Amino acid sequence: MNRIGTLTALMAGAAALVPGTAMVQSGGKLSTQDYIEIEQLTAGYPYKIDNCTNSGYDYADQYTDDAVFGVSSAWGGTPKIWYRGREELANAGGGGKGGCRPRRTNTGRPEVHHVVTSQVITASASGASGKSTLMAVTGATKDTPPKIEWQGGYEDTYVKTAKGWRFKSRYHTWPGHDWPDTAAEQAKLMAAPPANTKDSK
Repeated sequence: MNRIGTLTALMAGAAALVPGTAMVQSGGKLSTQDYIEIEQLTAGYPYKIDNCTNSGYDYADQYTDDAVFGVSSAWGGTPKIWYRGREELANAGGGGKGGCRPRRTNTGRPEVHHVVTSQVITASASGASGKSTLMAVTGATKDTPPKIEWQGGYEDTYVKTAKGWRFKSRYHTWPGHDWPDTAAEQAKLMAAPPANTKDSK
């Protein structure tokens, strides 16, 4: 093995020993196994976000330790970052250190269930990126029937870590939707009596 090859092997080995370290995909290529693992990552997302499994930490652990979740009103636009890091993401998953919060039942709002479809994964120099479509399924209330609503989709960045593929970033992109600047503002909207407001995660 020449000096360059030896150095490359040593760097890859060192990265594998550090938890959470991203491993760059050589030449921007993904193996069949990489595609399967990324698809498994995104397939588990709706169940974890809808059910607050493990007090929201199953949701948070789909991300890298420094990952972000945000929202955007245009594909490829500048997102508003709502959550950053594991604890904030566990909160986004409906839980956190205090455990799972009650589902919204006292405001008359129906429960929302996420259905993510039409995923496209593209290899990149640092890992991969992805886009998908989000359909929100809402249950019936005494005043409204159940419905299915298109809510844009997700724009993702994935990296391969010592623990497997993880989200480096995930943005809920809903073209034309007027998102509030922060998750706290969104929470206030969702705590109010039902009106023409939307949910995201």
